[in-house]
Amino acid sequence: MMTRRIAKIVATTLAAIAVPTLAFAHTGVGATTGFMQGFGHPISGLDHILAMVMVGVFGFQIGGRALWLVPSTFVLAMAAGGALGMMGIAIPLVETGVALSVLVLAAIVALDIKASAGGATAVVGLFAIFHGHAHGTEMPENVGGAVYALGFMIVTALLHVGGIALGFIIHKTSERGGQIVRQSAGGIAAIAGVGLLTGQL
Repeated sequence: MMTRRIAKIVATTLAAIAVPTLAFAHTGVGATTGFMQGFGHPISGLDHILAMVMVGVFGFQIGGRALWLVPSTFVLAMAAGGALGMMGIAIPLVETGVALSVLVLAAIVALDIKASAGGATAVVGLFAIFHGHAHGTEMPENVGGAVYALGFMIVTALLHVGGIALGFIIHKTSERGGQIVRQSAGGIAAIAGVGLLTGQL
């Protein structure tokens, strides 16, 4: 029963990601365009989607205050990285950092690593700066920075919620099927991370 309820949450989250695109598609206002471009950027690449979902799963695995602290830290640190990118301040190895984030976070999920809330926020905060910088540097010149940033922060938060819901589903399924469900989910994401890191994806 609870699993069905969480599945509905995942479906609702995905619908929420799609709704703004439908709602604003008929307008050509600059602020709206900037918001939608920011909103669409994180879901335009597999690296961003996987990393953000894994952050949600990671927060769920730790539990307690990490459930909200880990995703919140990611969003805030990503905003800081985005600001650096918008200002043209270079950060070395951004693409490598983004790809590495998928691999590391997926491995953490697959191995069910129980980090402290402080350690987890430090890890996701570092990776979030790379993700934010990538979003910021790819901001179109004809849009406002604030609305663009708001767009990619909102969709990131929604992906985290989806990751938390996925973490719950994995947890409930693993209670019946052992560790193979969690290990498979993290392992598949980790393989994708290797592909991104080596340029195969």
